[in-house]
Amino acid sequence: MASTLQHDKSNRYEQLAETFIRTRDRRIGAVTVREWSKTLPPASSILDLGCGHGLPISQVLINDGFAVYGVDASAKLITAFRERFPKAHTECSAVEDSQFFRRTFDGVVAWGLMFLLPADVQKIVIGKVARALNPAGKFLFISPQEPLTWSDALTGRTSISLGGEVYQQILRAAGLILVGETFDQGDNHYYFALKA
Repeated sequence: MASTLQHDKSNRYEQLAETFIRTRDRRIGAVTVREWSKTLPPASSILDLGCGHGLPISQVLINDGFAVYGVDASAKLITAFRERFPKAHTECSAVEDSQFFRRTFDGVVAWGLMFLLPADVQKIVIGKVARALNPAGKFLFISPQEPLTWSDALTGRTSISLGGEVYQQILRAAGLILVGETFDQGDNHYYFALKA
């Protein structure tokens, strides 16, 4: 069983898709992502990494006229996303393997994803995001400010925050500048980065 979970790139979200869809608080994250998206040109292309079923993050972006590309490793969550947003571009894939990184975007958002990835994969994903962003493109992701590990409330899997200082170093090495940080009403810590 442990070896099966080790190779589950959906981080158990495939097994728990129905629970996640039913319990995801749709108020958390929407306001902050909407404010961030207002700093992008109208109708920008945005890659939503770990898009899940699309609520509320992709829904906010699509409703505001952005061209959203959603990628998630859970087939059940991508199916729910496609049913809700049939015109959006989607891919069922682990984010680090996504074919969407072959194109460019004005913005990339990774809400509730980064800390689910192993530390080395977080660094790989940030590098791929940097290469996929257009000049002056923007990247938003959440992870705690402090370096720590904890057990994810839904999946029971180990979550890893590299901490603000390490994230800033990785961003800088990838050609991104950390331009801001904030918290939302769910106490999620946001990092805002810009392609230099």
